[in-house]
Amino acid sequence: MSSVEECNFYGGYMPKQKIYFIGTLVSVLFIASVAKAEVSDETAYILNSFLFLVMGFLVMWMAAGFCMLESGLVTSKSVSTIAAKNIGLYAIAGIAFWLCGYNLAYGIEEGGFIGSFTPWSDTSTMTKGYSDGSDWFFQMVFCATTVSIVSGTLAERMKIWPFFIFAAILTGIIYPIQMGWQWGGGFLSTAGFSDFAGSTLVHSAGGSAALAGAILLGSRLNRFTNGKAKPLEPYAASSIPLATLGVFILWLGWFGFNGGSQLALASFDDVNAISTIFINTNLAACAGVVVNAAITRLVFGKTDVIQMLNGALGGLVAITAEPLMPSPLLAIVIGGIGGAIVVFGSQLLIKLQIDDVVGAIPVHLFAGIWGTLAVVISNPDASLGSQLIGIFAVNFFVFITSFLVWFAMKKSVGIRISEEAEKLGTDKVEIGVIAYMIRD
Repeated sequence: MSSVEECNFYGGYMPKQKIYFIGTLVSVLFIASVAKAEVSDETAYILNSFLFLVMGFLVMWMAAGFCMLESGLVTSKSVSTIAAKNIGLYAIAGIAFWLCGYNLAYGIEEGGFIGSFTPWSDTSTMTKGYSDGSDWFFQMVFCATTVSIVSGTLAERMKIWPFFIFAAILTGIIYPIQMGWQWGGGFLSTAGFSDFAGSTLVHSAGGSAALAGAILLGSRLNRFTNGKAKPLEPYAASSIPLATLGVFILWLGWFGFNGGSQLALASFDDVNAISTIFINTNLAACAGVVVNAAITRLVFGKTDVIQMLNGALGGLVAITAEPLMPSPLLAIVIGGIGGAIVVFGSQLLIKLQIDDVVGAIPVHLFAGIWGTLAVVISNPDASLGSQLIGIFAVNFFVFITSFLVWFAMKKSVGIRISEEAEKLGTDKVEIGVIAYMIRD
């Protein structure tokens, strides 16, 4: 064999470049054949567990998104409180979901209503197809997302420790029970209800809990006069760039939220499905922004950046119930309607004099209901009746149980800070740490 130009090949000579080409071609064909073939049980176990862990990391990152979004939309005298609430609720959710939440959801009998009040334990087997620990982590960050939705709605007048108590009850008991009705094989699952990644089970549930709290807590001081909202100046957002950063973080995390809900990464079809989910998720968010911007300009004469931010989230919430089946065009339609719902839902809350500081109720509750209904457009296995049953069952249960918890705390420990404390700001009264020191 020549060391530079040629080598012997079955008695003759062949240029080295051709050998490289043939070798590369053979390698590609071999890899392709392996990729299309079924992987071993161990490889499937590794890939599926990897999906849960990586996508779970992205969903956990949404906790930072909620914190930044809420911090940007509240007034400057409540930013430290938002930071404390968000890191606190995540920590509480982690403990509560381990203590009893997971088994309340996944210890449920087929077609049943509730699991067991027992701590999670690792029972991983190769035949299960994934690590129990990876699944626990993935489901836990979904649970934490639900209570994150509540935080912003009740900002600027809520005592922090009653909120933490509610967070423990919501993540340890309320959310797991209703989640198990579908994802744990409960009665909604057997009834044909379909919610791929949680438009109802996560987002509407969080919105219902927030609505119950907002009704009992009441609005911020002087927020409404004669049925109309006061001008924005006294309630000005502390940082629009921070809120925008929060939305981009949430948008990124949503790929883990929806993509991870495919629940498998060990086949050709799974990888293609996740890719489709990513595309539809992104298009829905884009449509929510564009439609929201157009409506606020046409109806109110200004292109409202806060509404645009929530429009992106409304589009994301709407597509979450079924991000795989729609065509790209249909994903745009679903997301665009979600963005429109946010605008008009916000106006409805103002008319009802319900004070939602960050707009979480229209984003998560209203757009979540729409997204769950929209499943029937693309999923032939879903029925309108089953979707309506699921929407009603989840939201009724979460709203009533949350209302009772809020009411019990209102009558016992109290849930609202004093009028004087509200004027000073929750940062001074509840936390003792000022987020922004303004200097001349």
